[in-house]
Amino acid sequence: MHDIRAIRADPDAFDAAMARRRLPGVSAAILDQDSRRRTALGLLQEKQARRNELSRDIGRAKKSGEDTTLLEAEGTALRGEMEGLQAEADACDAAIKHTLDALPNILDPDVPEGRDETANVVLKTWGQPPTLDFPARQHFELGEALGMMDFANATKLSGARFTVLRGGLARLERALGQFMLDLHTTEHGFEEMAVPSLVNDAAVYGTNQLPKFAEDLFRTTDGRWLIPTAEVPLTNMAANEITAAARLPWRMTALTDCFRSEAGSAGRDTRGMLRQHQFRKVEMVSIVGPMDSEAEHERMTRCAETVLERLELPYRRMLLCAGDTGFGAVKTFDLEVWLPGQGMYREISSCSNTRDFQARRMNARFRAADGKTLAFVHTLNGSGVAVGRALVAVMENHQQADGSIAVPAALRPYLGGLERIGG
Repeated sequence: MHDIRAIRADPDAFDAAMARRRLPGVSAAILDQDSRRRTALGLLQEKQARRNELSRDIGRAKKSGEDTTLLEAEGTALRGEMEGLQAEADACDAAIKHTLDALPNILDPDVPEGRDETANVVLKTWGQPPTLDFPARQHFELGEALGMMDFANATKLSGARFTVLRGGLARLERALGQFMLDLHTTEHGFEEMAVPSLVNDAAVYGTNQLPKFAEDLFRTTDGRWLIPTAEVPLTNMAANEITAAARLPWRMTALTDCFRSEAGSAGRDTRGMLRQHQFRKVEMVSIVGPMDSEAEHERMTRCAETVLERLELPYRRMLLCAGDTGFGAVKTFDLEVWLPGQGMYREISSCSNTRDFQARRMNARFRAADGKTLAFVHTLNGSGVAVGRALVAVMENHQQADGSIAVPAALRPYLGGLERIGG
């Protein structure tokens, strides 16, 4: 959500910022509605003052025994005019909110120009893709050959874009989630949370999935929404709250099932586990003061990178360009992991700084150390990381010639010391 006062103060700067999002000239309509609203409220104030005068005049006239018919008629007319002005102001308010709700966040100056992912910038790489002396297989080929990845029964149960895991791969997926939670809570300072998978309209609006991205979500018959990521319930912990400055930074993490309709993904990643309607992910959320969000963004991204490094997975960090940066973010780092079976890097984590964009939507504020000043917090979210994609990456990067999967050392304590799955 944008601050209307900032748009009023410098509409050209706002238009320039939205032009980077390929939304040119949006301030004029907003300011027109804002002008009409302010005019209506000004007239309403004048008529309220006149109505107050009339009340006094009618009171004096009645005490004097004078006829108050004309004064009362004027009061009745004023009441109707005031109702009309209030309705006009409310309609303008609604129109402004409707427009602002659909406008993305203002991009950081560091974000490069570009229409799509082809303009994203590689900031760093870590690790070397494994050199295999046999043809690399994709995860679904490995999983099906092991008898531990069952797409046929998943389709029978739920349809396309679901997976049933068995035996060793089910254990490996569970181990990955537990390893990530332990790492983030014991070494990275995040508080583990167990949160609902069903949330209300206000929660999904607060993290900017509504109203623009409703088609990407699943909704229940009683009007709740299945969470697309734990970002939604975690970030909304600060909604309509005034957090003490001493409590910041407030760092939370959770392992949840996530649900996405994958609208617009027809024909993409139709085989395997890369694009599912239901998947598990460890999410990181930070609530911080405005001066700390840039440093927190770097810190959060390093937390996600540490997961990949401990799992011995080659990756690269990408700075997303203007055309690929998400709706609510001012700046996003994607981590892309190397998949030998595909011979390419694929996204496994996305870490974003939204500054006060979400905080304004959910009225999340903090009280400064002086005990008086109130300001909006800054919110950040990041995958720490997607468990299903981590499973895919471990399988493909640690595959063996006989089709078995070597277990990275970091995961062995979670698997009773097991060093290999299958084979």
